[in-house]
Amino acid sequence: MESTLERTTWQKIKWWLNFITTIIMNSIIVILVLIGFLFLAYYIDVTKNVNSGHWEPPLFGAYVIVSPSMVPTIKVQDAILIKRTDDLKVGDICTYFSRNPKYPGKMITHRIVGTNIDSTGNKVYIFKGDNNYSADELAVSKDQIYGKVIMKIPKIGYIQYFLSQAYGWIIAIVVPCVGIITFDIMKLVKNMSTKKKKRYRDEK
Repeated sequence: MESTLERTTWQKIKWWLNFITTIIMNSIIVILVLIGFLFLAYYIDVTKNVNSGHWEPPLFGAYVIVSPSMVPTIKVQDAILIKRTDDLKVGDICTYFSRNPKYPGKMITHRIVGTNIDSTGNKVYIFKGDNNYSADELAVSKDQIYGKVIMKIPKIGYIQYFLSQAYGWIIAIVVPCVGIITFDIMKLVKNMSTKKKKRYRDEK
């Protein structure tokens, strides 16, 4: 006969497996919904730009931070959601396309700390990482700025990286699911065995 301690232990194990699986599955759902929304907004916006013959950065974008330059405001492996906007002011955190030879073609997320006028009379923006001692070397023009940060999702980059690995899917999804299924099968077998024994005793 199954002891109370054994039953309690199995219940705790099942509860933790359910808890971990629920958290991971909810995280995946949130990521997929966000990706779906961004893809839809991106598609509609790009189609509009192509039809008008005018290129602009996507209306929304999402990036995972890999540098500590914005610590503690935005930390490494935090995800950010940006939105294209013309309403830019000092203090805003934005993502821009770097033309600095040291970081060619990289997307940089820093804070606007000032503005200036370049040699052609156009307004340019001075950026600086909150964790950096000095401002970025080159001023940034409006066309380089992809958008302003409107949301931060802490540490989601770790989940993204973990789930992108083969072992991540095995540990996060397969193992808990197999554990729950195994537990349910064992419970079903025990119940069937108990009923069979009871029926046998009743027949006697």
